[in-house]
Amino acid sequence: MLRFLAYRSLGMFITLFVVSIMVFAIMQLPPGNYAERYAFRKFSGSSTTITAKDIENIKIQLGLNKPAWKLYIDWIWGITSRFDFGPSFAYETSVNNIIRSDIGYTLLLLFGSLILVYLVAVPLGVFAAVYKHSIWDYSLTILGYMGFALPPFLLALILMYFLNIHFDLSVGGFLSSKFQNAPWSFAKIWNLIEHLFVPIVVLTWSNIAFQAQTIRATMSDEINKPYVTAATARGMPRKEMLFKYPLRVAINPLLSTIGFDVNRIFSDLPIVALVLNLPELGQLLIKSYMSLDMYTAGAILLLVTFIIVFMNFISDILLAIIDPRVRIYGGNSR
Repeated sequence: MLRFLAYRSLGMFITLFVVSIMVFAIMQLPPGNYAERYAFRKFSGSSTTITAKDIENIKIQLGLNKPAWKLYIDWIWGITSRFDFGPSFAYETSVNNIIRSDIGYTLLLLFGSLILVYLVAVPLGVFAAVYKHSIWDYSLTILGYMGFALPPFLLALILMYFLNIHFDLSVGGFLSSKFQNAPWSFAKIWNLIEHLFVPIVVLTWSNIAFQAQTIRATMSDEINKPYVTAATARGMPRKEMLFKYPLRVAINPLLSTIGFDVNRIFSDLPIVALVLNLPELGQLLIKSYMSLDMYTAGAILLLVTFIIVFMNFISDILLAIIDPRVRIYGGNSR
């Protein structure tokens, strides 16, 4: 197990290193740089003529006159040595200050949605597999089609309309106006939970449908295998047998795709946040990239990538705990 963890940890750090280079390359893709954007904003509408010398002076002032490899080394060294993501040119402050206010809510949505997906999808999939061709099985199939067919933003609009018209509930944002600047209390936490309900349901809708169908398919395959028949013949109670044997194997595909689930949730998050008026990192990423604020965009991309890679690492550990074959063969470098 220790060799498996060491092998996977090394792979995670190598992946993050390669990803950091790719993220920095993506940051350099847009034509021009923030110095040109800054000069345009500062002197737009005036009679001042902007020369190449002026642009070069702004680059020196912002520290953008260095070669790309030197900018990358300074950037990644600041992150690894003191957790400093650099300056935010557009907001004229540190990137850390910009993302600090939004990352907490983003993580709440990500992990709240992830937990709800597994709490709902696993029992649904198992129940549909055990009672195959029943009304519950067909209901799950219908749910799956609806989950794949209904876009998250459309579901968000439907829920907003339904809750506002029929229940007179305010949907949008993370907190009501009276709690925006209030100190944290039980009432404020409850208000936050009420506002998190709709976006989490919207973000988990299609993922629950997908993972429930996955569990149903793998569980249906496992419960018909000889080892399950043998365990039943020995007189093992059915419920105990299902949880002890086939479910441990059937859940492997779900555990191995935790990182992909995080990626899917974050991909849907910006447009859902736009519909529901939620401040989160996805919208900040788009705004930063459009304004050529490279350090802010790069920090968000790197953080999201780190979360996905780390969750893949966690999924490897969970798989190794549940299935001994993973840690035996996964830790073998040959």
